[in-house]
Amino acid sequence: MTITYLKRGKSDADRAEDDAKTRAVVEATLTDIEARGDAALRELSQKFDNYSPDSFRLSQDQIDALIASLSDRELADIRFAQEQVVKFAQAQRDSMLDIEVETLPGVILGHKNIPVQSVGCYVPGGKFPMVASAHMSVATAKVAGVPRIIACTPPFNGKPNAAVIAAMHLGGAHEIYVMGGIQAIGAMAIGTETIEPVHMLVGPGNAFVAEAKRQLFGRVGIDLFAGPTETMVIADETVDAELCATDLLGQAEHGYNSPAVLVTNSRALADGTLAEIDRILQILPTAATARVSWQEYGEVIVCDSYDEMLEVANDIASEHVQVMTDRDDWFLEKMTSYGALFLGPRTNVANGDKVIGTNHTLPTKKAGRYTGGLWVGKFLKTHSYQKVTTDAAATMIGEYGSRLCMLEGFVGHAEQCNIRVRRYGGVNVPYGEAAPYREAAE
Repeated sequence: MTITYLKRGKSDADRAEDDAKTRAVVEATLTDIEARGDAALRELSQKFDNYSPDSFRLSQDQIDALIASLSDRELADIRFAQEQVVKFAQAQRDSMLDIEVETLPGVILGHKNIPVQSVGCYVPGGKFPMVASAHMSVATAKVAGVPRIIACTPPFNGKPNAAVIAAMHLGGAHEIYVMGGIQAIGAMAIGTETIEPVHMLVGPGNAFVAEAKRQLFGRVGIDLFAGPTETMVIADETVDAELCATDLLGQAEHGYNSPAVLVTNSRALADGTLAEIDRILQILPTAATARVSWQEYGEVIVCDSYDEMLEVANDIASEHVQVMTDRDDWFLEKMTSYGALFLGPRTNVANGDKVIGTNHTLPTKKAGRYTGGLWVGKFLKTHSYQKVTTDAAATMIGEYGSRLCMLEGFVGHAEQCNIRVRRYGGVNVPYGEAAPYREAAE
C-alpha cells in the first residue's frame, strides 16, 4: 500500500497546542460571564465587536426595519432557501413516529418524541454573515416544535446584518440577540439578568464557539462539535484540476484554520490541482484568508487504489466530502465516517451550505465517526413509557423482576416487585425474599 502526501498541513502537535490555548481563553471567559452576567457580556462585545447597544435583544420594530431594508429579490432568495430546508426537515420529522406496542398480554410499552423546550441557535457572522445558518438551526427547530427558540449572531461591520436577522425572524426565532462568540454561547447557556438560559445550544462557529459549547455540554445539551469548516475532495481522472481546486478553495475561504484535503489516485490530477490552486489564489478576492488556510491546513494525498482512498477518507472523517469519481455510489455505500456527502461533479458543497435543503451544521474534528449533522431529530428527545394493565401481567412481570433484583442484591428493588405480586397475584412472598418460580401452566 502506498499513500503519498504531496502536501501536509499543521502537525497534530501544533494543532493540539492551538486547542490548548483556545480552551484556556474560553474557560476564563465563561467564568467571567457566570460571575458578572450582563456587565461581562457588554465588555466582551465592546472589546471584540466594538458594539455596545442599549439592548442586545432586537425589538420587533428593529427587526421590521431591518427586513424592510432588503430588496424583494433578497427576501425571495432567503425564503426559497428556507423552504428547501424546511421541506427536508419536515420529511425527516415525518419519519420519526411515536410508538406503542403490547409486548406481552397486559404489558404496554411505548415512546414519545418530545421537543426540547428551549434552544439557543448561534448564527456566525463576524467575517461573513451566515444567512443560511439561520435556516439550518432556527427553521429546523421550529419544524421540530421547539416552543422557545432564541438566536444570537454577531454584529457585521458594527451593526446587525439585515439578511441574517430576516432569516432568523422568518425561520421562527422568538428572541433575537446581536451578540457573537464566546459571550453569545455563554449568555444562552448560563443566562444573565436579562437572558433566560436555554436547555440546548446548536449551530456552527469558530474554534472558540465550538470549545465553549464543549465546555458547557452537560449543563446544556449541544447538537455536535461543529468547529471550523473542513472539506475533502475525493477525485479521480473523470474530473479536472480546475474543478478540484475551486472546490477546495471554496471552503478554505471560511477561515484561517479550515482544512481542505484532496484524496486522489491520480498523480497528474494532484499536481494539476496544486498548480490550479496557486493560479486561483492570485485572483480570488478572499485569497488573504484562503491562502493561509491552504498553506497551514491543506493536504494533497495520492493513493494507489480506490480502496486506499476510502480508507484515508474514513480515517480523516471530514465534515464535507465531495466525491467525483467513476464510482460515486460505491463511496456512498462504503463511506462510514463523514459529515455529509456531495456526490458527482454537478453537486457541490456550496449548494449544501446555502440552499439545497440538507443541513450544513456538520461534525468536525473526526466527530463524524460517532455522530451525523444537525437535523430535526436533534431537537427531539425520545422518551419511553410503560403501562401494566392486568393483574396477571403485574404478577408475572413482578415475579421475574423480584428474582432478578435479588440476583443483583437489590432487596428494596425486589420489594417493589413483590408488593405487586402479593397484591395482584395473591402470592405470599416473604419480605426480603425472591418470588418463587412457578411453571407457566400454574
